[in-house]
Amino acid sequence: MNCAREYYSHYSSSLNREMHLLVYGRGGTPVIVFPCQDGMCDNWESFNMMDTLQDYLEQGQIQLFCVDTVDKESWSDTNGDNWHRAWIQECYYHYIVDEVVPLVKEWNGTGKLPLVTGFSLGATHSAIVFLRRPDLFSGVLALSGCYDVAYFWGSWSNGILYDNSPVSFLPNLPKDHYYTDLYNRRKLIFCVGQGRWEEEGIRTTRILAETFAAKGIHAWVDFWGYDVDHDWPWWKEQIRYFLPSLLE
Repeated sequence: MNCAREYYSHYSSSLNREMHLLVYGRGGTPVIVFPCQDGMCDNWESFNMMDTLQDYLEQGQIQLFCVDTVDKESWSDTNGDNWHRAWIQECYYHYIVDEVVPLVKEWNGTGKLPLVTGFSLGATHSAIVFLRRPDLFSGVLALSGCYDVAYFWGSWSNGILYDNSPVSFLPNLPKDHYYTDLYNRRKLIFCVGQGRWEEEGIRTTRILAETFAAKGIHAWVDFWGYDVDHDWPWWKEQIRYFLPSLLE
């Protein structure tokens, strides 16, 4: 990895704790990167994603802002108190939109709206923040996400959890809602393989695809082959494949 790398630590008032970011590259389109489930800001570096994107970073086309998660207290804490888990997720959502987005804008300095991306649960987070606040982002690349909170929370739900479940709230968006126009001025890419460990990704991505079509939302939803597993080698191929379209 030869690109610029900077570590940033700051206190989050939304989460009442210290949070961390790793920033890669200088200038270019800002990209907020969500780790995989339970991951922290070094998740992509640990799997050599910076080498995969080295040309984009070195040429100043993108600048990556890799964030921490609090998944262990929300999505992953399946034996915990459901209300508390949902509340922590909502606090995390506000951390991203209220704290990270302004920080990225100041740090990046290009004036461009950030993209959001992630794999697996990182894709889920990307979809949540983008679909809830398309005014803040220029696009989303979500790979192998599960977009239904029921997979993690079971039959329990409340209003907070509903707001964090794209397959729940998006179908209820009025067709004439002003977000539809915003979505159509952004770039939406959702992709899932059809190989091992992709069952929930396939199911929930298909629901989103049907919803996008019904609402007149122009999204690129792509189902890759039956040999395409829920795993890093394929995500590396997919991000190289889709990134040029997001940067057009």
